[in-house]
Amino acid sequence: MSTPVILLPVDGSEHAARATAYALKIVGLMKARVILLYCHRPFPVKLGEPYFQNAIDKIMTEANALLEPFRSVLTEKRVSVDDLIMEGPAGEKICEIARIENCEMIIMGSRGRSDLKGLLLGSVAHRVLQQSPCPVLVVR
Repeated sequence: MSTPVILLPVDGSEHAARATAYALKIVGLMKARVILLYCHRPFPVKLGEPYFQNAIDKIMTEANALLEPFRSVLTEKRVSVDDLIMEGPAGEKICEIARIENCEMIIMGSRGRSDLKGLLLGSVAHRVLQQSPCPVLVVR
């Protein structure tokens, strides 16, 4: 029997921190491993070199810095954790990774850093709830 996988999308928000706390509780019960997921804005494809590579480096540095506190909390509690940094719309990528990794569950915050954008365009959590291939725990 394979180890269950929980997908934990994070964006640096307080809601993501609370979702991480819940994930720690559930991971212990399920003996699961966690995939931390951060989705960043698209790379600026119209830039030429070396500006394009500089932009990629900056985005990746920021993404890793954002993931580090979450990674630290999980590893401190001896949770098996992998992380992914994906380019593209978070709602779409979260569901895609959940399918590819055959996740048992997605645990995510109810709102991220872009609350206003979520109100105008539809929230990431709502999209994940509609399209997820597995159960979703949305933490407020």
